[in-house]
Amino acid sequence: MSNHYDVVIVGAGIAGSAMAHALSTLPPEPDRIVGELLQPGGVAALKQLGLRACLDGIDAITVKGYCVVETAIRFHHGRFVMTLREAARRAGADMIEATVSDLIECEKTGKVKGVQATRKAADSDAEQAKESYFADLVIIADGCFSNFRSSVMGKSACKSTTKSHFIGAILEDATLPIPEHGTVALTKGFGPFSYTKFQNTIPACLSTLLAHILTNVMPQLPAALHTPIQKALDKDRLRRMPNSFLPPIEQGAGSAKQGVILLGDAWNMRHPLTGGGMTVALHDVMLLRGLLGKIEHLRDWAQVKAALHEWHWSRKPLASTINILSVALYDLFGADGEALAVLRMGCFKYFERGGECINGPVSLLSGVAPSPVLLANHFFAVAFYSIWVMFTHPQRLPDSGPKPVYAVPRVEQYPGLFLKSFRVFWTACIVFGPLLWSEIRWWSPEDRARKNSVFAKGGVPLLSVLLLGTWLWRMS
Repeated sequence: MSNHYDVVIVGAGIAGSAMAHALSTLPPEPDRIVGELLQPGGVAALKQLGLRACLDGIDAITVKGYCVVETAIRFHHGRFVMTLREAARRAGADMIEATVSDLIECEKTGKVKGVQATRKAADSDAEQAKESYFADLVIIADGCFSNFRSSVMGKSACKSTTKSHFIGAILEDATLPIPEHGTVALTKGFGPFSYTKFQNTIPACLSTLLAHILTNVMPQLPAALHTPIQKALDKDRLRRMPNSFLPPIEQGAGSAKQGVILLGDAWNMRHPLTGGGMTVALHDVMLLRGLLGKIEHLRDWAQVKAALHEWHWSRKPLASTINILSVALYDLFGADGEALAVLRMGCFKYFERGGECINGPVSLLSGVAPSPVLLANHFFAVAFYSIWVMFTHPQRLPDSGPKPVYAVPRVEQYPGLFLKSFRVFWTACIVFGPLLWSEIRWWSPEDRARKNSVFAKGGVPLLSVLLLGTWLWRMS
């Protein structure tokens, strides 16, 4: 059996289903706990894609945890995916339940021209034959465990790093400290614990194993959650997912294959603590739809390559802001260390100032203010304010016993705090700097040939300027 389409999309999650609908203008419901919070920036992208109705009828509720004009939406991941798939089907996309095993490439040029897939047979004992699906353009959106990331990007591929894991459970009849607000509890020694109202249930993300939840984590949480957690652990399974970070590498260049595009978590991942993954994916779909819609023939790779270059940089304001913020906040809230503790306390004190000290960070977090420059301003404002707090606010005395005693630092302690302030600022730099560089860099660290080419091209003009300056100085 052979079929030809304009576009074949591998993966029918958030990004894949939204892209299918976008380019067109049912498999089982996924049982996962991942991507349940859609920030206001993502809601706005859904509206522009004509998919706002997909949030209706899936028990989605408004989250009022952020002081922004628009609201965030919380829902069951699987139900949202199903509504997106149905919207894509109504728009004219063929939804085929199959397992894609291989990319079909042109023997002469190596350009990807389709995929090979095996359909799910009604009879499990029946022999399953591979089918070929051809298209002018193939889009891979098969998620964080992508089977095609390395083969598509080749030497240009960037390796993902797993910073932690979370374990999710569904809690029934739980009472939140503040209704309709996302809440994060910083449990000592076990990282952030996040929970948010979900009609009569709440997803709980834990970074520890089941054996530690009841004895180490639960006692540090509000008492109203203890019974729901116990019931959830007794009757339901835990879902475990890695918290991975994968910086985006420009597609269509270097050793990347022609005729195929990576989308969603298959290409770019960030920490889920801020709930920004779907917002980035839907914003990517919105931008890519507009760029691909200008191309008359999607088989013309030169035009697609130019569109990919424009897409890579036009997505940066929002994607970079959310990517950097997600990992930076996790490093701040989840890591141990004296300098990080100072930054963490300074962050809370900064928010307590109100005004732009809370409006700006919340706008960045929610995706309504896509600006890496604004993010850098607030991040280092927090760093400097943390140092001020360290000098002027009461600190817990180290030998205060079981009942904590706080006192403002004395003048004779200032020299030590002055030296410590350099360590705090340096810690802020090594948290933010590498994350910013991962967004500025458009090549993979593993792709030495392209890296050398970039530095060579950049080094020649610099060397020329230095030589010219030296010559002019000697002639003067």
